Amino acid sequence: MIRIYNFPRGARGLRIFWQCEEMGLAYEPVLIPFPYPDDYRTRNPAGGVPFLEDDAAGVAIHESLAIMLYLAERYGPTRLLPDRDDPALARVLQMTVFSEATLGGRMNPMMEARFSAPDVDKQNWSVRALGGRMAHALGYLSDLLGDRPYLVGDHLTLADVANVTALGMWRGALDGQVPANLAAWRDRLAERPAYQRAQARAAG
Repeated sequence: MIRIYNFPRGARGLRIFWQCEEMGLAYEPVLIPFPYPDDYRTRNPAGGVPFLEDDAAGVAIHESLAIMLYLAERYGPTRLLPDRDDPALARVLQMTVFSEATLGGRMNPMMEARFSAPDVDKQNWSVRALGGRMAHALGYLSDLLGDRPYLVGDHLTLADVANVTALGMWRGALDGQVPANLAAWRDRLAERPAYQRAQARAAG
């Protein structure tokens, strides 16, 4: 059994649920509260969500992108991840990592400031600087997508799954604005039946 631990409606875990739904993988969502229960800290000493346990393989890992790549490699082949001989593989890997290294990595301290900092620090220099960098990154993403339906090639890949859920964090947790083509892309992919099923399971 594949178990995926996540906060209710947590966007990073939603990535994994969505991927499992697209791949037709059976999985069990385990929704946990914050602060983390003691038994969860025992399972995942690093803390954070999502966290995956795959009993069949004896695997227990965290970090959403690592989990995505693990599932695609172990339970593929899947159209979500191109074959190693496909030139599109490099771009899919780049843009999947972009969703966390560039987008998520900047949003984390912004969310900490918004929800945990004293009022005087909620819009400090770092937050303002990160906001500018996010605008640049979203502009890059918008230009890369253009008017195409998917980030890479002619079908859904991990790059779409990872970045669409990052946009959900930006818009939902930080009230961030996105270029019109990115908003339309996210809204269109959110209509996929696999996304709808994943979202329902992420909500509990």
